[in-house]
Amino acid sequence: MQNFKNHRRLYPAHHFILIPLLLTLLIWAIQNFVKNGFSFPNFYFVLSSFILVLIALISRTYAMKNQDRLIRIEMRYRYFEHTGKSFAEKEKHLKLGQVIALRFACDEELTILIEKAISEKLTSTEIKKAITNWLPDNNRV
Repeated sequence: MQNFKNHRRLYPAHHFILIPLLLTLLIWAIQNFVKNGFSFPNFYFVLSSFILVLIALISRTYAMKNQDRLIRIEMRYRYFEHTGKSFAEKEKHLKLGQVIALRFACDEELTILIEKAISEKLTSTEIKKAITNWLPDNNRV
């Protein structure tokens, strides 16, 4: 059962294996470069390690940006499905974090929480805490 306390997700292969190993490799490469001085192999080792860290971070960012776009589309659809109106006017008054937080609200709470988030300028954390019937998102990247 997903709720406010356990909704944040860590992907073990990424957060606990890939990133720590890549950062260790980068630190090792930098230490080797400082210790042994400039040489093309040392330079390439640092550069390659840096590029690998960058690839891991950029790919994660791309996945999250894509997920955010999908959540906005989902929220537009859900709002239209419940009200028959476009979400565009409401969306103008909400930050992306608020829209993402509202995604966890069940259908019965959704429109009420949208109005409350806009009128009371609730933060994403406040929105999540206000949800009484949590709609889990087990596929979030």
